[in-house]
Amino acid sequence: MNDILHESVFTPLENDRKALSDSIRGRLIHSLGKDPLSATERDWLNAVSLAVRERMLERWIFTRRNYQAADAKRVYYLSMEFLIGRGLVNAMLNLGIYDAAREALAEFGVDLERIEELEPDAALGNGGLGRLAACILDSLASQCLPGFGYGIRYEYGMFTQEIRDGFQIEHPDTWLRYGNPWELPRPEALHPVRFYGHLITHYRGDGEAQHFWEDGETVYAMPYDLPVPGYGGGNVNNLRLWSAKASRDFELEYFNEGDYIGAVEQKNVSENISRVLYPNDASQAGRELRLKQEYFFVSASLQDILKRHHDDDHTWEALPEHVAIQLNDTHPAIAVAELMRLLVDEHDLTWEAAWDITVRTFAYTNHTLMPEALETWPVELMSRVLPRHMQIIYDINHRFLNEVRHCFPGDQDLLRRVSLIDEDHGRRVRMAHLAVVGSHHTNGVAALHSELLRNTLFNDFYRIMPARFVNVTNGVTPRLWLHQANPGLSRFIDEHVGQEWVHDLNRLTELEALADDAEARANFREIKLANKRRLAAYIERTVGVQVDPQAMFDVQIKRIHEYKRQLLKLLHVVTLYNRIRDGHADDCAARVVLFAGKAAPAYVMAKQIIRLINDVADVVNNDPLVGDRLKCVFIPNYGVSSATVIIPAADLSEQISTAGTEASGTGNMKLALNGALTIGTLDGANIEIRDEVGADNIFIFGLHTDEVEALRRNGYDPMNHYRDNPQLARCLNMIASDFFAPDDPHRHKAIVDSLLYEDRYLLLADYAAYVQAQDQVDQVFRDKEEWTRRALLNTARMGYFSIDRTVQEYARDIWGIERNCASQR
Repeated sequence: MNDILHESVFTPLENDRKALSDSIRGRLIHSLGKDPLSATERDWLNAVSLAVRERMLERWIFTRRNYQAADAKRVYYLSMEFLIGRGLVNAMLNLGIYDAAREALAEFGVDLERIEELEPDAALGNGGLGRLAACILDSLASQCLPGFGYGIRYEYGMFTQEIRDGFQIEHPDTWLRYGNPWELPRPEALHPVRFYGHLITHYRGDGEAQHFWEDGETVYAMPYDLPVPGYGGGNVNNLRLWSAKASRDFELEYFNEGDYIGAVEQKNVSENISRVLYPNDASQAGRELRLKQEYFFVSASLQDILKRHHDDDHTWEALPEHVAIQLNDTHPAIAVAELMRLLVDEHDLTWEAAWDITVRTFAYTNHTLMPEALETWPVELMSRVLPRHMQIIYDINHRFLNEVRHCFPGDQDLLRRVSLIDEDHGRRVRMAHLAVVGSHHTNGVAALHSELLRNTLFNDFYRIMPARFVNVTNGVTPRLWLHQANPGLSRFIDEHVGQEWVHDLNRLTELEALADDAEARANFREIKLANKRRLAAYIERTVGVQVDPQAMFDVQIKRIHEYKRQLLKLLHVVTLYNRIRDGHADDCAARVVLFAGKAAPAYVMAKQIIRLINDVADVVNNDPLVGDRLKCVFIPNYGVSSATVIIPAADLSEQISTAGTEASGTGNMKLALNGALTIGTLDGANIEIRDEVGADNIFIFGLHTDEVEALRRNGYDPMNHYRDNPQLARCLNMIASDFFAPDDPHRHKAIVDSLLYEDRYLLLADYAAYVQAQDQVDQVFRDKEEWTRRALLNTARMGYFSIDRTVQEYARDIWGIERNCASQR
């Protein structure tokens, strides 16, 4: 067996233009059955994708052989989201065949850039959580680390967003309409996943209880594998996504009675589990489907991991030496109970042995500081859908609370606070508590976030087990967010520091000396202008608004949420609008304010914010007194592909969440890496960005975390700011009136009322400081040389925020995995 592992059974494919041309033509004819003379652009897209996939699969096989031969410890990254985006350009760049493929296609009269745009985004995520997961997989492969992802193959990804008459309209994201050339279906590797049913308990002769989960409904999880290529000779790892398949295609009784619809109804219900990303959980049915989704992918993944471990002839006790499992947020937290079920019920381990294995195997990444964002499930729902897991959670809780009671005798309030069952809000299972108790490490994703986890959200757990809490600050992949998204800047960096920066982002520090070089600044500025022209063309093509590339591009691109404070940015837009109309902005820089992001379908206030942005934009953009001095644009259907156009063109990055609410952010890193200056609060990773780029090269404003807490604790009255600040009052009055909504004067009253009478995220408290900071932004931007100097320094000093550094810290401090590079003969 060892000889086979170390010996190639096929000849590696060549990667020059001629070989790629032959491969593309071969795939077009023999795989797709298309005539080169009549093939469409989509046919060519699929043909070149298959040709590139061939080359990935070679290295994928060698990678798996190498891991197996070395008996390498592997990390498995469990995430409900993987925002992987398009695959073709990423794969070609990582494999080093982009130019050869472009030349090969040109022989057939095909423009690679045209067909690139036909590939759909694999929008299997909502935002930063899913994009971070994709970046981590990229880094694992690029650094030759044994790591794999597990998630759900959603038939419909994050919805497609249309803006119609200012409203967000959601459409199904049919990303699989034309198939997916990157995935490999594995129908031979099904795993059963059970729901509902009831428990039967038997007692063995030694008095130990044995629990049997009987009856219920079984759904099969079918895997689809997506190769994940590392950059520049790295490994090719795997992302395995699960699709739900009914256990029985037909109910024979219904079919025999001629009721075809009834016969397939159960099939459709079962397969709904993997139908859509984040079903609306405003209804009981939606909540139940969401819980089933989470358990479905967790159970299938753990069964898969255990099978691989067993096939490698390892004992169950050795699982933590060979397997590390990372829980990406609370969505996969049910994995703690599921691994206990598998070890105790299916593999006959004692509770004590299974618990020791479970805790040493799992680690948990927390992504939110807001208690309302931490998942909880009604005990009634959990007991009905997953009866055995509810029993296991009770047992975990009982044993954990006994330990706490022993260490902190008499502290009943502590027991209530750390219990896995929340008794104060209708008996709910606290999934974050389950993840913390069942993991050997819990990490935050920025220094401030981790500090606040220890001191606030999980302070009780930190008192009980302080060694389990660590920080791992997020990062972004330079492969996508600079090398691929910004080829002009990438070439500039290559010329001055070489190409190793793609693997070692700290090499960017060598650019610092160029900040004082007038010629280098001019070149840097021209690259930014070219990117702005590309974005301007995209805006005109997408929303029909013409913008001036010479203006400041002021960008806020992120999920629409009140705590991210798009409303604060919009108040500034109205403020600028009033200044221009009053004749008080003649010396100010022209500005294009860009918003993009999706609101959750059930999040009413977020959707109202989108409507207000578009109403304000409609007035501002059509006012002849304003002209090109101010434009406001909402770019619809924000995703990975549109981000790669927007981010390289941004001048100013808006990171203005209320201090203490944003865990980290990764958009702030991508924008600064591409030479945008940040305006932001001291929240999330903004603090560490300030420390890296220098306080003079970032615009910080607003209340600090302790000031936010003090203000809330002492009683905050937003009306005081309304009364004391005429500029702010004017903006709010305009929004509350018919000024921006002449057809519906009360359309935005609810937004203004929420600010005046609650202002949960302290927009009005930070408004004056924000406007003052924006005035400083304007002053610096008008000095082109100074702005460019600061922008170049931002790029030069962002090396710390590489996802490679993040993954190295995970690998060293949490997972215990080591480099293992595949060799290809």
